[in-house]
Amino acid sequence: MLLTITLILSFLVAVNFLLLFFSCNKTTRRTDTVQKQTTIIIKPETTTQQAVSQLAPTGS
Repeated sequence: MLLTITLILSFLVAVNFLLLFFSCNKTTRRTDTVQKQTTIIIKPETTTQQAVSQLAPTGS
């Protein structure tokens, strides 16, 4: 009884590690590095006037 439980758990752990190994996302590393040029976008500043909001009296 104890032997079967140990074998079943060992088998499940082994299957879990196999699934983990084969399902991971593998990224390939490039040996040559290409530097990208940085593009700076300058937007003109726009000023907007905010409306003055008055609070209604609460009566308290």
